[in-house]
Amino acid sequence: MSPGPEETASRAAALEVQDYLSSRIANKSSTPSFRSIPIIDLAPSFSSSLTTRKEVARKIYDACITSGFFYITNHGLESVCSSTLTLAKRFFDELSPEEKESIHMRKSKYFRGYEPPDYTTVNGIDEQGKETKEAFNWGYEAGLEEDGEGDGAYVELDGSPPDPKANLWPDESALPGFYAGIKEHYSKMLRLCRHLFKLFALSLDLPETYFEPLTTHPGAIGRLIRYPASSSASASRANDEEELGLGAHTDYECFTLLVQSPTPGLEVLSPDGRWIVAAPVPGSIVVNVADFLMRWTNGVYRSTVHRVVNRTAEERFSVPLFFSINYDARVETLRSCVSEENPSRFPPITAGRYVLDRLSLTVDGKY
Repeated sequence: MSPGPEETASRAAALEVQDYLSSRIANKSSTPSFRSIPIIDLAPSFSSSLTTRKEVARKIYDACITSGFFYITNHGLESVCSSTLTLAKRFFDELSPEEKESIHMRKSKYFRGYEPPDYTTVNGIDEQGKETKEAFNWGYEAGLEEDGEGDGAYVELDGSPPDPKANLWPDESALPGFYAGIKEHYSKMLRLCRHLFKLFALSLDLPETYFEPLTTHPGAIGRLIRYPASSSASASRANDEEELGLGAHTDYECFTLLVQSPTPGLEVLSPDGRWIVAAPVPGSIVVNVADFLMRWTNGVYRSTVHRVVNRTAEERFSVPLFFSINYDARVETLRSCVSEENPSRFPPITAGRYVLDRLSLTVDGKY
C-alpha cells in the first residue's frame, strides 16, 4: 500500500534533515561561531517571581540561538543522576551476552531494547565509519510515570495504542532493582522536562503554560550508553574514525537532557567547523535543542551537530533523555517565530511519525 500524505510529508522531513546534517558536516556556516557552552543556574527558575523566571528564560534563549547547547546546574536531581550512571554500568557489566541478546532491539518495531556496537549508525551516513557505543533503549510506559503526572492518553510513535510489550526489559532476577531505578530516573526527568518547557515558552515570548496541553502524554525516549575506552590512550584527532563512539548527528525530538559520567567525549560542532569539547561539569545536566524544536521555531533555535569520541583510557557512560511532545500532536510553526522577514519554512507535521522516520534511517534496511 502506498504511503498517505502524512507519511509522505514525514519521510520528506526526515530526509531533509539528513541533507542538512550532511551539509553541516561537510561545510562551514556563516552563523557566528562559539568556543564554549554556557552554564545556566536553574535555581532561580523555581522562583515565584515571573520576572526572575524570565531572566533564566532569556539565558536559555541566548544559548539556543548560538550554540544550541547549555548546561543546567542546581536542577535538584544530582543524586538521581549519580544513581542512574551506576545503573548504566551495572547493565553493561552484569548482564551476560545471552541475556542482552534476549532483549535485542531487532525484536522491537520501536527500536527499543539492547543495541550492540555498530548495529546502528546514528545519522545514516555510512562514510563516518563504525560506532563503538553499545546501548539500552526504552520509551514511555504508564508504569514509569508518577501517578497523576500524565493524562493516560499516550500513543506510540506510529499513533497506535500503547503496546505493553513495546519496551524490552531484562529479567528482574538478572538485574535486581533495574526497573525501579529506571522509573526513578525517568519520572523525575519527565517532571524536569515539563519545567524546562515552561522556560522555553517564556524564552519564545509565549505564555508560560503554552506547551502544557502538548505534554500531557509526551514521548520521551531514554538510553543508557557505554563508550569503551580508547584503543589508544593517546588517541588523537587524526584517528577519529577508529575511535568514533557515536557519529556526528543532530537529535530528533524537541530537546535532550544528557547525564554524563566524568569521562569526557561529547563534542559540539561550531559553525566554523571546529569541534568544541563539552567537558563534564560536576552536578550538571547538558541540554540541547533537537530538530523538531528547530523546525517548530522556524529555525530560530539551533539543533547543533554533535558527536562522541572517547579519547581516554576510561569507559564513558551517558544517559540521554530525548523529550518530545505528545506523539499524536500535529504542529505548525510557532506564531512568535514567524514574521514578514522570516515566513514559515516548514509545513505542519505529526511528532511521533517524524521521530519514527528519523529512527528508521539509523538501521540498514529499515527505510
